[in-house]
Amino acid sequence: MTDSLSIGDVDIDFADRNAALSLLEYTPASILRNGSIAKHNTGVYFHVVPVDPVTHLCSINYEEAENLGLYKVDLLNVHVYEQIKNEEHLLSLMNSPVDWTLFQYPEFTSQLIHLGNHCELVAALKPSSVNEIAMILALIRPGKRHLINICKNHGFGAIMSDIWTVSDGGYAFHKSHATSYAVLVKVHANLLVEQLRISLDTAV
Repeated sequence: MTDSLSIGDVDIDFADRNAALSLLEYTPASILRNGSIAKHNTGVYFHVVPVDPVTHLCSINYEEAENLGLYKVDLLNVHVYEQIKNEEHLLSLMNSPVDWTLFQYPEFTSQLIHLGNHCELVAALKPSSVNEIAMILALIRPGKRHLINICKNHGFGAIMSDIWTVSDGGYAFHKSHATSYAVLVKVHANLLVEQLRISLDTAV
């Protein structure tokens, strides 16, 4: 089975994952916790897997299941999407330019998804693109934190050859994963600005 199925890390974001799952047939993934099988927080299987008849979870914990070729998909609740009106609104927020100077102000960055706890680092690195936001998101993972000072002193170009390499020093982001998160940061930034403008227009 492993030969016929490509193993990967797939995350899909929803405003309400339970609403999405209510429309689908699936088996919740399981995780080994304190020696016992428990329900995985986000993972599900959309193909046939062995099921525990009592818990109705996959009877193999997700790490062993992956080694056997079973393909887990993580469905995540993301609060930002609760404020997106429709697909057109989302595409507009994705494609609109960002005022990157706002990222210098902790009053703004503290509200941003994924970056809210890293205001000082964001201000120091002065990102000006989605790619640079992706690199910041990679830098704050354990496997790449050793590159932070290099980036601070020499800029994003100085870490380009190392930031996306496989690391043995702890958890690190793949470029595709970090970039998708960075696009969400851009969407949230534009959404915050849009909401501020609406508030000011309403006040007037």
